[in-house]
Amino acid sequence: MDEEVVLQEEDLEGSWTLLSWLASCLMVFGGALPYVPQYQEIQRSSNTEGFSTRVCLVLLIANILRIFFWIGKQFELTLLLQSVVMILTMFAMLHLCCTVQNTNRVSTKQHRLSDLDFRYFWKWSAFEDYLLFCFGFTVLCAVVTLLLLDSAVFVEMLGSLAVMFEAMLGLPQLLQNFHNHSTKGMSVKMVLLWTAGDVFKTTYFVMNESPAQFWVCGSVQILIDVAILLQHLSYQSRNMDIHFPPLMKAESQIKGK
Repeated sequence: MDEEVVLQEEDLEGSWTLLSWLASCLMVFGGALPYVPQYQEIQRSSNTEGFSTRVCLVLLIANILRIFFWIGKQFELTLLLQSVVMILTMFAMLHLCCTVQNTNRVSTKQHRLSDLDFRYFWKWSAFEDYLLFCFGFTVLCAVVTLLLLDSAVFVEMLGSLAVMFEAMLGLPQLLQNFHNHSTKGMSVKMVLLWTAGDVFKTTYFVMNESPAQFWVCGSVQILIDVAILLQHLSYQSRNMDIHFPPLMKAESQIKGK
């Protein structure tokens, strides 16, 4: 009997280890998955108007800050790897957007980081400018972190800033949709995957007793995701109201005849 109990406990422990490993893998690569349908949508339509590249800005800043937060406070390695994967994913999105925008560009005028024109901040024509900005921001963070690494207050503030930026992930897309009065060009699959991922990772943070900043961030993200989905339903409903009345009028005229 004792041997059976031991074997059952070992099997249970092995199953839990496997599930934990799968959850970690999902955490590392799951954050990048929502951008696959959006990437495909931009490739298919050759149009970037529906996707806000400021989503990339928010995520790049958030994940660079998170990496320095990890240096000051050694939390799960999974979250560090997630940040590296997310940074690479955002660079891939920006590279595609720059390529498409330059292909569609009518004017020969280009906007560069070196112009120092704030009106075109994060609207640069060359992908290299985005890399240069992120490199400069990383160097600045490295210098400040090196000087203040011994301060527990600074480290916690760094973590709070990282999750605050990440919590605002969907806000640029929300504002872009509001500005366009449409969600055309935005991948709804991306937002649905955002929502599923945010629910999963918030649960993961709570179960693994991650720093409180992480699950607070996840909760805010879920609320913004829901707001974007409601926005999509609202604009879709409005478009149906616009297109259906003429059709109904034509049908009534046919019946009258």
